[in-house]
Amino acid sequence: MWFPVLSLAVGLVVGFTLFSFTHWHVPPEYAPYLSVAALAGVDTLFGGIRAGIEGRFQTDIFVTGFLLNTLFAAALAALGDRIGINLALVAVIAIGSRVFLNLSLIRRYYLNQWTLKRNRQSDEVGQVASVTVPLAQEQKIGGV
Repeated sequence: MWFPVLSLAVGLVVGFTLFSFTHWHVPPEYAPYLSVAALAGVDTLFGGIRAGIEGRFQTDIFVTGFLLNTLFAAALAALGDRIGINLALVAVIAIGSRVFLNLSLIRRYYLNQWTLKRNRQSDEVGQVASVTVPLAQEQKIGGV
């Protein structure tokens, strides 16, 4: 479960560090390919988090999926440029919809967990109140 998040954190730290010290930039002609590949990487990351939540995360599938998805997305965008069709836009729509689907499922899971936790806490408070209320009622207060 934590491997995708840890991978993202390490990747961001290494990427920003290398970018800061090398002053490397992406040539404008490669920007569409890099953006589609980055979106495919984000999709794989959220898919890994979702798989971890569902209890079916496997590290080897995550790593190979990340590499192959990013390479395939960039290759698809490059192929589209070669044949004169904007396949980068198609990839952004398809991958973007998967990102939003995974995000909505992750959000729904954590909201359900939060609601269950809140309900359990209110049930525990209600149980404590039901135990203490009869004791307070048994005492005669004010001579009644």
